Amino acid sequence: MPKAAAIHDGYEETISHNGHRLTPQRREVYDVLLAERDHPTASEVFLRAKHRMPAISLATVYNCLETLVACGLAKQVNVDRDATRYCPNLEEHGHFVCDRCGGVTDVPPTKGSRLEKAWRLPPDFIVTHSEITLRGLCPYCNT
Repeated sequence: MPKAAAIHDGYEETISHNGHRLTPQRREVYDVLLAERDHPTASEVFLRAKHRMPAISLATVYNCLETLVACGLAKQVNVDRDATRYCPNLEEHGHFVCDRCGGVTDVPPTKGSRLEKAWRLPPDFIVTHSEITLRGLCPYCNT
């Protein structure tokens, strides 16, 4: 089993339990997401998948990404008005966006931190979902 495929052993079960067929195209798109973890756009996923699967179309890639998001195997990451990016990291995390190169990097929360303590929420507010985006310069652009 390729290293990227080993990261999420429940892929087949998750796809089939959500009523979807296990297709080579879905597997390839998922493997592309797992391979670099750089939050690619659908077009970038398409170009990467095309190397190993030349017959795949951009429409198929969009459909595969939609299915992976619907099944909870990937998240959509929207930064400003740029193209939607895709992230297979299902753990709670934020994103750091480099203002110069546009790279997107996962930022894990501080161990033991809770969003409710990090922000002064009014009484009786309950956080059910968060999207934290930090901006600045990555180490490569900060030199």
